Amino acid sequence: MRHLMSPLDLTKEELDDLLTLASDIEKNPVKYAHVCDDKRLATCFYEPSTRTRLSFEAAMMNLGGKVLGFSSAGSSSAAKGESVADTIRVVSCYADICAMRHPKEGAPLVASMASSIPVINAGDGGHQHPTQTLTDLLTIRSLKGRLDNLTIGLCGDLKFGRTVHSLIEALVLRYSNVKFVLISPEELRVPSYIREDILEKHNVEFEEVERLEDALPKLDILYMTRVQKERFFNEEDYVRMKDFYILDKQKMELAPKDMYILHPLPRVNEIAVEVDDDPRAAYFKQAQYGVYVRMALILRLLEVEV
Repeated sequence: MRHLMSPLDLTKEELDDLLTLASDIEKNPVKYAHVCDDKRLATCFYEPSTRTRLSFEAAMMNLGGKVLGFSSAGSSSAAKGESVADTIRVVSCYADICAMRHPKEGAPLVASMASSIPVINAGDGGHQHPTQTLTDLLTIRSLKGRLDNLTIGLCGDLKFGRTVHSLIEALVLRYSNVKFVLISPEELRVPSYIREDILEKHNVEFEEVERLEDALPKLDILYMTRVQKERFFNEEDYVRMKDFYILDKQKMELAPKDMYILHPLPRVNEIAVEVDDDPRAAYFKQAQYGVYVRMALILRLLEVEV
């Protein structure tokens, strides 16, 4: 039995296999429509979510399976003081696989150690968000045809953004010749452990800039992120940072014609609505790819052969 806590739980070969399976699911949905008819997915979400929770549920339903779970800590026995370990022991009696989101870093890992079913980390605090990273990898591969030899700009909240941290790690440690342009204000730069232990340690070419306009002309992919209000300790800092970057039509004129924009969503106002009609805007397509990659992951962790 395997769990997924980090994208790095998968080798490069396993990653490529998973992405290939997800692409096949996109092309041949009918082939996969009933392969999990007798399976149940539990979604244990201790923190609010729209895309991640609903895409997991859509993924399981598309495979013919059923879904049960809770959407906030307040609607679970966590409100009564039940531990994550006890919760997963109980959930293991009801479901075949579990997707867990938790505000505390490491909580899904604790759950996996007590679980008798596969556990998928659906986001733990500011730490990891592996299925978003798998979604990002599938989106980039589908749009650009490769995951090597790319220049990727990451913009916005690079300090607290778990999607950014996971994506950097996966690209650096599983693919080659990926360059990064890290676009953020001083206060929201990537943490030192990402800079030193991942980028510098592996001799990855990267630069840190503050102006989005300076980065745009050189990018293959622009990965926008929102400034996350829930990660700030005080309202004043959040208000000061929240509108630091706004991608609009005027800025898009600086970008290459074949550069695509990704965003893990939800957006607030860091991408102007006018950009949605640009053919390079791929963030809603990215949300759709999230269903395919989660379908593929469920199949692999349940060892379902099609």
